[in-house]
Amino acid sequence: MILCGSTSTLHFYSLSTTPKLLSHFSHCSFLSTSSPFARICLIRLNQSYGRRIRAFSGATVAVSVPKKTGRDTFLAEESVSWKSLGLSDRISQALSNAGFDRPSLVQAACVPSILSRKDVVIAAETGSGKTHGYLVPLIDKLCSAQHDGDNDSKQASASSRSFSVVLCPNVLLCEQVVRMANGLSDNNGEPLLRVAAVCGRQGWPVNKPDIIVSTPVALLNNIDPKKNHGLDFIRGVKYVVFDEADMLLCGGFQNHVIRLIHMLRFDEKLLSRMNKSGSENPVELNSDSLSQFDFEGEEDIQNESISESEEISEDDVDAEDLTEKTKTLNVKKKDWRRVRKNFERSKQYIFVAATLPDNGKKTAGAVLKKMFPDANWVSGNYLHYHNPRLKEKWIEVTIDTQVDALIEAVKQFNSKALDHGADVSRTMVFGNTVEAVLAVANILQRAGIECYRYHKDLSLEERAETLDDFRKKGGIFVCTDAAARGVDIPNVSHVIQADFATSAVDFLHRVGRTARAGQFGVVTSLYTESNRDLVNAIQKAEKLGQPVEAAFSRKRSFRNKLKKRAGSNKAEDISKTELMV
Repeated sequence: MILCGSTSTLHFYSLSTTPKLLSHFSHCSFLSTSSPFARICLIRLNQSYGRRIRAFSGATVAVSVPKKTGRDTFLAEESVSWKSLGLSDRISQALSNAGFDRPSLVQAACVPSILSRKDVVIAAETGSGKTHGYLVPLIDKLCSAQHDGDNDSKQASASSRSFSVVLCPNVLLCEQVVRMANGLSDNNGEPLLRVAAVCGRQGWPVNKPDIIVSTPVALLNNIDPKKNHGLDFIRGVKYVVFDEADMLLCGGFQNHVIRLIHMLRFDEKLLSRMNKSGSENPVELNSDSLSQFDFEGEEDIQNESISESEEISEDDVDAEDLTEKTKTLNVKKKDWRRVRKNFERSKQYIFVAATLPDNGKKTAGAVLKKMFPDANWVSGNYLHYHNPRLKEKWIEVTIDTQVDALIEAVKQFNSKALDHGADVSRTMVFGNTVEAVLAVANILQRAGIECYRYHKDLSLEERAETLDDFRKKGGIFVCTDAAARGVDIPNVSHVIQADFATSAVDFLHRVGRTARAGQFGVVTSLYTESNRDLVNAIQKAEKLGQPVEAAFSRKRSFRNKLKKRAGSNKAEDISKTELMV
């Protein structure tokens, strides 16, 4: 049996003969870095809590990697409590009820910054607690605003209520954020706030929610100026979160997000005009003013419509797909410059990512620095670094040995987990394409190993059901990178790369599925000669204690290096001139 994928080809032969597998990779990309701007605060999470608070004043603090191992690399110091971060008794009790007795290092750093109403960029490693890190302070502020509003006027209109919007790249991540927000409840078991997903088949909620979780496309479709709730949205939203910001700010999502930010800043623009004119009357945001809203000479927003089917899935897509999906939008990429215009602020913007390259004009980090130059940056200790709680096994394979190595890795680790008394063992096996996932699953089943399949060709319902079963029952989960980013599955003890990742970014997200929330984990990476350059670069960075992107040259992309070497069968190491020492 032979299965071929477009970007990665896996050749599987029947197990009745010698099993064989071969992977080819067409390209590799990389993470990059540059020195941070002086006005952006980088918070050292390994320092004392008092030192972290002082860092918010404006001085740039370099990130360092603490030489710690075990659970203390995740949780904040014992002296740091939710209440000491500035949260109310009500939210502190809700966190305790949900089993979160202490904040993580990242949460301890970002909660005070979000409570301060500054724009915030949370760039921290996978499994560091980022989602609760932004949900908790936002829920606390919304609850406080409701309480103050009730005290001021029992007859306060629903349209005057403030609310938050959280943007995610796909429907499943939206639903996950909703579940996590609903997990914070009062002593009576009722969620603290009303949270609703607006995506997929779920339209605009009848009862006004306190937090709306949506994809960029779904939100744009629902806040069209022709729709009444569009005005309520523009007027009422006070907190905007971009989860998986590196995806949302680049590629196929970029035009949608530019469009949204323009709309969200429209009332800020009106407020600025009011202040400049010295008018004491507030600027009225109505259907007429919004219908005249434009992008300074670009086509009116209501003349364009976006289909839900245009939404980019969580899988990586090639350049042709991205061009096709975004060609209906007339917003040009240069419009980021317009977004940078400073108006009187009426909203707080929060950007969250586990990988945030910032070297180069088009990278997500560079875009953020231009758009929000005064934002506080909270950087995790292990952003782009090797996680000390993670044990890595590197196995170079050939066409004759790769399948055997895969089966042995799956069987060996599951046996060890059961021998150590684990009730449920969870292993994630990654392939680069849907065809690869189907082939790997077939190979494992022929070897007597049952497994789940997870990829973009499954319906949303099938994917949600598969994830739920894996969370509850454990087992072997064979997937594409659709499950590598943002999906929270607790207690995954082993990650196997049957196909090696095609980029450093994908590598970091894959290995981030294990060793989460203070736990330990193992990653087994199978790689071939075609992957050796990328593997050598990652191993070099880990050995030197550098972030992964430091292994690559600033002058040339790693993709070009790999293409240059592809014509030769030599497996030479990356030279010193190609490494940043």
